[in-house]
Amino acid sequence: MSARLHDLYQLPSDGLLFQAACGGNDGEEGESCAGLAEIAPGVWAIKDLKNPEAGTQRYTTGELRALAATIGTLP
Repeated sequence: MSARLHDLYQLPSDGLLFQAACGGNDGEEGESCAGLAEIAPGVWAIKDLKNPEAGTQRYTTGELRALAATIGTLP
């Protein structure tokens, strides 16, 4: 399934199993973790595992790769 950007939030997300992706911050509140779940091939949902009621954001695989590449270039 190839989802266009404007279709990402129309995909069903009931029953997603989020995998923890942790690292970077180990302050007073503990390590920062985001939940990551594949909604459909090439479409991902991300949520804050410390505040799951805040909802999710959705990205394509290409957007996540671009983000990872950008983060890798930060000092």
